[in-house]
Amino acid sequence: MSNREKSYNEDLEWIHGLGRFGIKPGLERITALLEHLGNPHHSLHFVHIAGTNGKGSTAVMLASMLRTAGYEVGLYTSPYLLSFTNRMSVNGADINQDELIELVGLTRPLVEKISSDPMLGALTEFEVVTALALTYFARREVDLVVLEVGLGGRLDATNVVTPLLSIVTNVSLEHTEVLGDTVEKITAEKAGIIKQDRPLLTAAEDPLVVAVLKQRCQMLNASFNRVYFSKDGEADLPVDKPYAVLKNISEDGQYFSYRGYGLQLENVFIPLRGAYQVINAATALAAVELLEKEGFPVASESLRKGLSSTVWPGRLELLDRAPLLIMDGAHNPKAIEKLSEALPSYFSYKKLILVIGMLADKDTAAMLKHILPLADTVIFTRPVLPRAADPAELAAFAADHFNLQKEHYTIEEHGAALEKALQLAGPEDAVLVTGSLYTVSDIRSYYERRLRKEEV
Repeated sequence: MSNREKSYNEDLEWIHGLGRFGIKPGLERITALLEHLGNPHHSLHFVHIAGTNGKGSTAVMLASMLRTAGYEVGLYTSPYLLSFTNRMSVNGADINQDELIELVGLTRPLVEKISSDPMLGALTEFEVVTALALTYFARREVDLVVLEVGLGGRLDATNVVTPLLSIVTNVSLEHTEVLGDTVEKITAEKAGIIKQDRPLLTAAEDPLVVAVLKQRCQMLNASFNRVYFSKDGEADLPVDKPYAVLKNISEDGQYFSYRGYGLQLENVFIPLRGAYQVINAATALAAVELLEKEGFPVASESLRKGLSSTVWPGRLELLDRAPLLIMDGAHNPKAIEKLSEALPSYFSYKKLILVIGMLADKDTAAMLKHILPLADTVIFTRPVLPRAADPAELAAFAADHFNLQKEHYTIEEHGAALEKALQLAGPEDAVLVTGSLYTVSDIRSYYERRLRKEEV
């Protein structure tokens, strides 16, 4: 192992060690850290994206279009899929190990100093990673940063920025122990990213969500902008609001049309599957139109090329055929519900072998309710994470509550779970890996090593 690899691994160990401090909503600690770093975020322009589902997909499509138009674009997302460096990128290229080592060397003494202050307490992993990313983007002098919220919005560490545009993709029940036990309370937390006199864009459909967002916009003199979507044509869509209409789908992606504030596009292709991805793409397109008012124009050809070249692994991703190997990081009931609707529409198969691993702090009962009916065989496994749900307990719960009589297995180790699924699947069958992006990350990494014939 080289000295650089050793330093990089040691830095990652230190960063992940901060995870023991858990989730601590509040902006005091990261504000103090950023002040010590010279407030790098003050020199940057942001699009800030919150939402229960779809915020990462919207972020990556928006960043791809802006990058294709020639802008220097920073992208911050979480969690990572294959490598920690996936968390922060510029123009589609992840931060490299040397840059990360240098930033950690700069930041670590400041983190330790602030964490020793009893008035502030220890900084969390997400707070430190956010500060690293903001410092990195400032050093690279990017034109725009597309910034994904970690949890909620109002007290999320990313909410130290004043963006050109705020986006709330959608809202449903999630993290109720932190964000509140009703959709209205959770929406109020996500609406915390809306800033005075700055526009909001949303694709939310729930009237309760829309009402809370509108109220927040009125309080802050922020314009309220909403995107609409239809699978069935344009008849019931508003003529004066941005909307998208799904046209054609296949295993390779889908086509849609878009009508915006002035922009009109036909037969736009995205290599992402699921009708919800069309909603996310339309949100990204509407965001581009709103950003044009802020001095960031994008030609229509760059919009098409940016969307068609979007890469976003682990989201209804097809990794192999005969049998189909599909991976989707659906991690909450609404995401699993959308996955369950999309899967038989976009893929043809005889039998479905489901490999599922979830986190214990999710609504596992609601998730199983949506996905189990699609499966012919179920393999319960575990992502490599302390918060992982016990697969044996999941299997027992499914047997007790959903009368799980179909063939099923409990295989703790994720690589062995995939091998069993591939063994069971015939060439006309499908293997679906889902339940958590962490599960997808673990199994996708295993599968790539398997393809390279490395020791697994």
